[in-house]
Amino acid sequence: MNENREEFQRDLERIEAKVIELFAMVAEDLPRATDALLSGDNDALAVLIEREQIIDALWPEIEELVNREIVLQAPVAVDLRYLLSVLRIVPVLERAHDLVISIGSRANHSLGEELTPRSRVIVERMSELASAMWRQAADAWYQRDKTVASSLSERDEEMDELHSSLTAELASGQMSVQVAMEMALVARDYERLGAHAVNIARRVVYLAGSTPESPPGS
Repeated sequence: MNENREEFQRDLERIEAKVIELFAMVAEDLPRATDALLSGDNDALAVLIEREQIIDALWPEIEELVNREIVLQAPVAVDLRYLLSVLRIVPVLERAHDLVISIGSRANHSLGEELTPRSRVIVERMSELASAMWRQAADAWYQRDKTVASSLSERDEEMDELHSSLTAELASGQMSVQVAMEMALVARDYERLGAHAVNIARRVVYLAGSTPESPPGS
């Protein structure tokens, strides 16, 4: 391997490390956001906001590194596919963490105290499921495992069912209109987090060298 190729490989490894860091922050911060939501813990929310600032700085840095490699190295085949995939998923990772922040930001509203026991259980299950989906998506990316997409699609169907169950509970009239409206937005955030995890798994199918059943989402 010549010196230029070795340098290129090191740059790819640097990019991959930063992408994995983004994955980790989404997966780790989601349970924290749910805890903040249900407990009203503003200290946890402050930690999430600090992490958001790190992500806001990290993802443009990754995009700049990728664009630099494309211009300077003119990669082809597997390397080009990888770099293009990074450009597609990094904005998804940033948007996913925005959803995490959206969930945690409702700690200020003390919603957890007004939830019915059933709605609280559903929220906890949605959080657990979304967290598991994101860990699975991260593993799929790291291992280039194209078999995960179908499994995550099945889990996303469960997320849709939970979303419907929570919506029905919110419409039952057992909570105030304001709480129901806020929690409807939370339910949407969890649902979108699941959808983003599925889209990333589909991008892994492309990265691994196969065409997904449907075009990967952004």
